[in-house]
Amino acid sequence: GWLCCRRLGPECAAGMTVRGGGASTVTQNRITLKGSTKIVSEFFSYAVNSILYQRGLYAPENFERVKKYGLSMMVTTDEELLKYLDVVLSQITDWLSSRQLEKLVLVIASVHTKEVLERWVFNIETEEEAAEGSNPVHKSEKEIMSEIQAIIRQITASVTFLPLLSDPCSFDLLVYTKKDTSVPGEWEDSDPRYVINSETVKLRSFTTKVHKVDTEVSYKLTDE
Repeated sequence: GWLCCRRLGPECAAGMTVRGGGASTVTQNRITLKGSTKIVSEFFSYAVNSILYQRGLYAPENFERVKKYGLSMMVTTDEELLKYLDVVLSQITDWLSSRQLEKLVLVIASVHTKEVLERWVFNIETEEEAAEGSNPVHKSEKEIMSEIQAIIRQITASVTFLPLLSDPCSFDLLVYTKKDTSVPGEWEDSDPRYVINSETVKLRSFTTKVHKVDTEVSYKLTDE
């Protein structure tokens, strides 16, 4: 079902870091569940940072520029946000590894009215045979990175078609997991938090051949 990760105080989140699953297992272009999980978790981290920067949810001075996927990326330096993202991404890594995760959703809502204004959805499909290792899959890291680069470029370009967020806004990260998933204490049940009266734009997808990630953004249509 749908789950939302509660914002934690610094005393709760301290010491929790993203477990990347060790060395990326992409040797000789063979992709394993462990290697794919690392690639997908990392993509989510950079995609969320990029959306938060592009949509102005945090001031530009709270970001620093890094090189990733052959692009210049903006990554947060805000300590509270880093702790929150660490908790979320650590758990997402576990759920990807155990093949429980089906969606990651970033919801942007008005602070004053609580109305959902944007909903960024990452749909995850797991190729079960490849994940089990019974059907070895191969794909070059260069090809995967090229597909991810195209999505990040689209996120950056989204400001050209998304309405201006004039209200102060906050965000939440939701996940949709399989029914039998064990849920840690930081997570609580949530509704899907759809955008009312919305337009949806599908972005590109990428696949490691173990995980396939489709991306789309829904946004509230303005009254004009």
